[in-house]
Amino acid sequence: MNLDVLIIAEAGFEPSYAKPGDAGADLRSTETLILEPGKRALVKTGVKIAMPDGYVGLVHPRSGLAAKHGITVLNTPGTVDAGYRGELMVTLINLSDEDFQITRGDRIAQLVFQRVERATFHPVQELPESFRGDSGFGSTGRS
Repeated sequence: MNLDVLIIAEAGFEPSYAKPGDAGADLRSTETLILEPGKRALVKTGVKIAMPDGYVGLVHPRSGLAAKHGITVLNTPGTVDAGYRGELMVTLINLSDEDFQITRGDRIAQLVFQRVERATFHPVQELPESFRGDSGFGSTGRS
């Protein structure tokens, strides 16, 4: 898939794949900031994109930041709709008990593209039965 990308920061902030076969393209911070424990920040990436209709961009955490530092994307995954043309920003949260420094150019999240289907909703009087029924949270037990 070819995408038009407008970099509103200087060169080097384009989304990029670190290794062949990677599903997510890294997004970088255009800001330097300290993310305090329990706090969140909306971090700019300097990137605008144009996706074709029928696709979505999903913003995922970087596993190393989450595992090593407790830094994750608050609304995981963040959703970038095909019609959005504004700057991609990432809502990061610090779940650790230590300050975390984000430096301009740091990889802060990854962007995954996926095809989507649009649903047509039809009101009905009742739904067909299923094995699960309306069993929800915790319905399958503890293990």
